[in-house]
Amino acid sequence: MEKEHIKIANCSGFYGDKLSAAKDLVEGGPIDVLTGDYLAELTMTILYSQKIKRGEDKGYVGTFLKQVKEIAETCDKENIKIVTNAGGLNPKSMANEIEKILHEQSLNMKVAYIDGDDLMPRMEELKKEGQKFTNIEKNVSIEKSGYMPLTSNAYLGAWGIKEALDHGADIVVCPRVTDAAVVIGPAAWKFNWERDNFDALAGALAAGHIIECGCQATGGNYSFFKEVPSFDNVGYPIAEIFEDGSFNITKHPGTGGLVSKGTVTAQLLYEISSPAYVNPDVVSHFDTLKIEELEKDKVHVSGCRGSSPPKDHKVCINLAGGFRNGMEIILTGMDIEEKAKVFTEVLFNSVGGQEQFDEVFIELQRTDKENPTTNEQAMASLVISVKSSNQELVGRLFSAKIIELALANIPGFFAESGPKSSGPVIIYWPALVDSKYITEKVHIDGKEIEVVPTSQLDYEEIYYQREPISIDDVEISDQKEIYFGDLFGTRSGDKGGCANLGVWAKNNLSYSFLYNFLTIEKLKELLPDLSEYKIERFELPNINSLNFYIHDILEDGVSSNNRKDGQAKSLGEYLRVKKILVPDSILLET
Repeated sequence: MEKEHIKIANCSGFYGDKLSAAKDLVEGGPIDVLTGDYLAELTMTILYSQKIKRGEDKGYVGTFLKQVKEIAETCDKENIKIVTNAGGLNPKSMANEIEKILHEQSLNMKVAYIDGDDLMPRMEELKKEGQKFTNIEKNVSIEKSGYMPLTSNAYLGAWGIKEALDHGADIVVCPRVTDAAVVIGPAAWKFNWERDNFDALAGALAAGHIIECGCQATGGNYSFFKEVPSFDNVGYPIAEIFEDGSFNITKHPGTGGLVSKGTVTAQLLYEISSPAYVNPDVVSHFDTLKIEELEKDKVHVSGCRGSSPPKDHKVCINLAGGFRNGMEIILTGMDIEEKAKVFTEVLFNSVGGQEQFDEVFIELQRTDKENPTTNEQAMASLVISVKSSNQELVGRLFSAKIIELALANIPGFFAESGPKSSGPVIIYWPALVDSKYITEKVHIDGKEIEVVPTSQLDYEEIYYQREPISIDDVEISDQKEIYFGDLFGTRSGDKGGCANLGVWAKNNLSYSFLYNFLTIEKLKELLPDLSEYKIERFELPNINSLNFYIHDILEDGVSSNNRKDGQAKSLGEYLRVKKILVPDSILLET
């Protein structure tokens, strides 16, 4: 007989994910809780703009209301709880809108909302209390940033969610909580975990991290995509969490995609730095857990150890970083570099010089090939981007000056698209605030219940440290040149202005080679455009993995950087296409 568990399904990995996923999950098989994660760092500024343009009662994820309309009746009938962070900057307004929907459908479901994350009204007060809001990546205080904050939200934890469920909530609308909190809270509610049951909480945090990005846990963005039977109607992930914090990852039967040791490993490595994954409720040690396949599309994760939470809460601050404009010009044929020089010089001469801008980015991307066999193979890209606190300087005039050169400059001129519209630059500013200044507030049945962070309570401090593991060298015999991706999987993504690149091997022998081969120096040799960045390497031998944390590669976040892939999603696949020499003994075992 299977142990008692709580079955938590996640229907969204970002604002814009598949709208029908919520309905598919509640109707596709039995679940206990439906969650939805909608809040990337950049999403907070999108919701801020919505609030400014459409009114103070906005600032939440409107598409979630469409999902509620579709699923509320089924959730009421099947006793399925709903927990989501779609409340964004305005959980109260979203809760009010949900109650209107329930009233229209004659449903007697109880709605709770949580707040306490918004620090904007308290920023000056907190600064006077000594909170400097120092950027944790750049070690610069917010006072020295030179920019004005637009939003400032602490990442709340899971105990407010548990409190809401304890008071009978059927739907819990959250603000900026950590992505995994929407999973930890229901699990803690189901098993009535104590605040210091750190191992169980650490397991739930790992489960939440795995399912938070939707289909990335079920075959989406998976390096070995040829293993996925079908990408039609990929099933969204479900975590079956047990009382000790161990869990299964699965999906509804009859759906596409794949749940395997590989897909779970890949998602565990996504957007992390150290294997000690920090949350306001617990520190989860990803280098202690064990992953094993139980059956088709069901993977078991166990043994995750947990430590006391930190004394600070992370804060997502978005700053108004001025405005930008730019264009991607296509250069074709001979004399590519000379063409780029001529165009660039004339453009900036026509607008009064480069020095008047706060930042100028010019990059020539040599995608052209020698002796091309198609028109496209003869093309290179010239990317030009300018930033300024003066919106007019990077506005219509700059766009017009680019267009004016269409018939009066280099031969073969055309652009990838029209000029990028002059838009705001949002600077992501990750910081910390002392947890004593944070109180989660649960609103239910007309009451407000305050929930204090665990770090402010009188619990014994516990820190778990993994025992050192010795990795054997692989005997180098005859070697063969292969693509890195023939042997190793990768998963990469953004962490504010930084990026992570996780790499895993499919067996112990391959990992022994990887462990000794892929040093930071070797990574920079394989990917020379990373050579200027500070990189940290973290080891997770329990899941045959390495994780590289690349500082400042994404500048000040998605909105501010000029990379073609502004979220580093393709960085892992870039590594996998590099050729390396591998001992025959590894290839034989594989």
